[in-house]
Amino acid sequence: MRSTAGSVVVLLLLFLLSVVGSAVSGVVRRHDLAGVQPLSRVAIHKARLALEDKAYVKASPLLLGIKGEDTEWVTVEIGTPKPTADDWIGVFSPAKLSASTCAPENDKDEVPLICSAPVKYQFANYSNPDYGRTGKGFLRFQLINQRADFSFALFSGGLDNPRLIALSNAISFANPKAPVYPRLAQGKSWNEMTITWTSGYDINEALPFVEWGSKWGPVTRSPAGTLTFNRGSMCGSPARTFGWRDPGFIHTSYLKELWPNAEYTYKLGHQLFNGSYIWSKSYSFQASPYPGQNSLQQVIIFGDMGKAERDGSNEYNNYQPGSLNTTDMIVKDLDNIDIVFHIGDITYANGYISQWDQFTAQVEPITSRVPYMLASGNHERDWPNTGSFYGTTDSGGECGVLAETMFYIPAENSAKYWYSTDFGMFHFCIADTEHDWREGSEQYKFIEHCLASADRKKQPWLIFAAHRVLGYSSGKSYVAEGSFEEPMGRESLQKLWQKYRVDMAFFGHVHNYERTCPIYQNQCVNNEKLHYSGTMNGTIHVVVGGGGSHLSNFSDTVPNWSIYRDLAFGFVKLTAFNHSSLLFEYKRSSDGKVYDSFTISRDYRDVLACVHDSCPPTTLAT
Repeated sequence: MRSTAGSVVVLLLLFLLSVVGSAVSGVVRRHDLAGVQPLSRVAIHKARLALEDKAYVKASPLLLGIKGEDTEWVTVEIGTPKPTADDWIGVFSPAKLSASTCAPENDKDEVPLICSAPVKYQFANYSNPDYGRTGKGFLRFQLINQRADFSFALFSGGLDNPRLIALSNAISFANPKAPVYPRLAQGKSWNEMTITWTSGYDINEALPFVEWGSKWGPVTRSPAGTLTFNRGSMCGSPARTFGWRDPGFIHTSYLKELWPNAEYTYKLGHQLFNGSYIWSKSYSFQASPYPGQNSLQQVIIFGDMGKAERDGSNEYNNYQPGSLNTTDMIVKDLDNIDIVFHIGDITYANGYISQWDQFTAQVEPITSRVPYMLASGNHERDWPNTGSFYGTTDSGGECGVLAETMFYIPAENSAKYWYSTDFGMFHFCIADTEHDWREGSEQYKFIEHCLASADRKKQPWLIFAAHRVLGYSSGKSYVAEGSFEEPMGRESLQKLWQKYRVDMAFFGHVHNYERTCPIYQNQCVNNEKLHYSGTMNGTIHVVVGGGGSHLSNFSDTVPNWSIYRDLAFGFVKLTAFNHSSLLFEYKRSSDGKVYDSFTISRDYRDVLACVHDSCPPTTLAT
């Protein structure tokens, strides 16, 4: 049934109450649908107004971030004379639940009463075991600065048929537009660092910049470019409908001509046109080493992490249960990490735009300190008839726009999400499995050029990475297809990996960990498992998709090329000690301990030696 204008007006008037409370922790209600975006389970388009006179929701404190904080805890007190086990609290931002700005997706759609999904939710009996008897309780929510105020709505009817019975007062951050969540990334040259962040300031309100300098040198300012996008930029629902939320403004500044390994401090700034300034917190980073530089260099690689909620909101328990552990374990070791590669399936927002803010807040302790490099996954890019190689709806209508805007990558064209980057003794070639990689394609030509451009005397460690498994995996779904790979995955690329002696190829998509032997054409070319030395004769393939999302089972079939398998959340750390010594470690996110490792000892001549399909024909002519 179509909502009435009077109902919408009533909703807009429900901002009355405030109160102080306290909360305790508890065990969240669990659901069976692992792997389903939790916000998609809320049938917000079915929400109906059912206000109860004696039901109430009160949120406190009213003002957040008084001391400049961009993350705060709030207390929500609830009460209703008719409690049920399916009552839930939704966190809405902006606070006004109005459908007036939402148009139907097509002529047959009805305009909903509430047209935007909550940013998260908790069931009312979470941490309140007596709620079903008393109808009263307290909940705690952790909020991040997302450029708008917040309200808390109490619904009955469960997630499938929500009925709004009470709405809280509005609360907000002291400066909702403040610059937040800096994301570092390597620039297009080794001595350039890019800084991307989010704010509520358009260029007609303020001028964005970064103030930065070496710890002992002068301070300078670099201007920033500003991007955003609108609902029309989205390719489908929910991103274009009830998943839509204004993304604010995305700014990127380019810090150039950095000194190798130098320490720099920085802070984000916006100069208002009245002459005043808005500042972020202060941060620091270490510039990249010179390509080929002989020093200790440490790299983290994982895929498929997503986001989770520290306040116990529903997302944490059935969607990406390992996400916080992975994030926290990397933060704990951050002094021993130089660069991070997150190879696809970044947030699993799936068209719920608010979740990108949640993710950038979660990883901010990492992204503000070291370069955070992405690869594109199916949950960022795929949507029918938009140019993606796969016609699935996995991106929820985002069709790459969010990933391409929220994070910087040193690609010639961010819509073609492939690029190369150098870090000291490493040369990385990052592919985009959501676009055609097969022989003859534009991306295939890039991959060959990237691999061929590695100067192995200066950069002996050549790494290929992509989201879907283009190499080898004994994940259950791939084995069921009989391919042990993404269909058509390695057929075009194996000879390139062999010809250019790729040390390791990393993949996500399958949510587990698996390492192969050095392999070529389905055959192990080296029988060692813990240490490799001498002639480089095959590429080691690693699936490291256990960053946080629900785990993927292995097949009962264990191929002879599979050296180690682990059904757990984790990540890989590569440590280059010098030009001839590399340590590989797989760590579980639960405890940070090493569960699989090997070493490589190799000289330059070992890369030059000819093995099968690696050298062009020669002649004996003199």
